[in-house]
Amino acid sequence: MVNKFGQIKIQQTIFVIVAITILFVVVGLFFLSISFSNLKKTATAAAEENSMLLVSKLANSPEFSCGNSFGTSKSDCVDFDKVIGLKENIESYSDFWGVAKIEIRKIYPSGNTLCTTTNYPDCEILKVLDKDVKTLSYNSNFVSLCRKETDGKIIYDKCELALLMVAAEDKT
Repeated sequence: MVNKFGQIKIQQTIFVIVAITILFVVVGLFFLSISFSNLKKTATAAAEENSMLLVSKLANSPEFSCGNSFGTSKSDCVDFDKVIGLKENIESYSDFWGVAKIEIRKIYPSGNTLCTTTNYPDCEILKVLDKDVKTLSYNSNFVSLCRKETDGKIIYDKCELALLMVAAEDKT
């Protein structure tokens, strides 16, 4: 004679163990989905913070700064001649700064003329780096945009007020 009462107890125990295991798996998946959601937000916040820090440092970097080419060393001074040359060779710098867009926009005179080598310096917007990706909002800083100018007799320094804008890639 087989003890069916013992078999039923074993089956009940197995079902309870399977149910508890499934419950823990569901709770674990829920926790992981929340963690990954927060991870994306953290990555986006870190990219935005990086672009904010970069915009304040970029004007004084060797690739952008005026250095001593305009007499004394100036802070937050961007050499327009140097940046136009950099724009032509931007492929080698495309991943150097870790951002998606770098743009310099003259404050006055305002306009929408994009800078190229043919219309330089009579332009208002210079897109130094422009990756074709979804970006976060721009972070900006005011800078002096300086270049060498001539009136036919003498060469002088011409500086204008500009906005240096940096946008990070949106990773969400």
